[in-house]
Amino acid sequence: MRVEYDASANMAYIYLLDRIGPGEAVQQVVAGEDTMALLDLDSQGRLLGIEVFDARRRLHPALLDSAEHIG
Repeated sequence: MRVEYDASANMAYIYLLDRIGPGEAVQQVVAGEDTMALLDLDSQGRLLGIEVFDARRRLHPALLDSAEHIG
């Protein structure tokens, strides 16, 4: 598992695999009533990664501190 964090957009992506190949995520499912996250699934319905909106509010600060910072 690895985490990328874009502070300027306040978005994080949690990779449950080391790498998600192009076209591997074929479905996105909205998680939370106020669209707190998008779940990326493969063709078999397996969870590949999680895109988290408003990451500073929704994720633990230690996780964001240890994340790969992008953007």
